[in-house]
Amino acid sequence: MSIDMEAVILDHLGKLAPGKSASSEEVARAADNENWRRLTGHVRSTARGLARQGKIVVLRHGKPADPEAFKGVYRLRLPTTEEQAAGPALIAPAED
Repeated sequence: MSIDMEAVILDHLGKLAPGKSASSEEVARAADNENWRRLTGHVRSTARGLARQGKIVVLRHGKPADPEAFKGVYRLRLPTTEEQAAGPALIAPAED
């Protein structure tokens, strides 16, 4: 079974209220509720690509994180209006 993780991430985040975020576990469960654990790496790598394109924002400690350098627990959300206008350049590295 092949999962279009980009579509799953964007669909799941699109169902959330504006400004709300989702964990990688929530996204993986949306893709496959029974075998979600094996999908968490796929969620992370796909989220990195989407964040590079400015389609989503990766959050660490509630703040935008550099999609190239984030580690540990993270959340995902759609960009705010300001972030969309500025594009991916607005996202600054999170301070860990």
